[in-house]
Amino acid sequence: MTNRKSIIIGLVLSGLAALFLGFDALMKLVDIAPVREGMATVGFPADLARILGAVLLACVALYINARTAVLGAVLLPGYLGGAVATHARIGDPLFSHVLAPVYMGVLIWGGLYLRDDRVRALVR
Repeated sequence: MTNRKSIIIGLVLSGLAALFLGFDALMKLVDIAPVREGMATVGFPADLARILGAVLLACVALYINARTAVLGAVLLPGYLGGAVATHARIGDPLFSHVLAPVYMGVLIWGGLYLRDDRVRALVR
């Protein structure tokens, strides 16, 4: 794969991850019934949603900035690890709920790997 092609694919993958996680963060910042219900389902107080949304939005902002993308790519899977633990704790289905954040982490790092020469150099 040519370098230009890999950068474009990496930008698309990173963009998809950032759009999804950014939307998730914004929904947590808005006080709406589905978010309150979701927080209750996993056993968290509804007030915590805004804090989680702000943290997630900050991590996404770091990830989409080229200079801080690696830091964002380290912090986002840490955040997503909490989602894995939460879904595993309440007994959600493995492949659709528990591992969904893992899939997102693969998308985050895969996109960064394809778009950033420095990350590729570290792996080689």
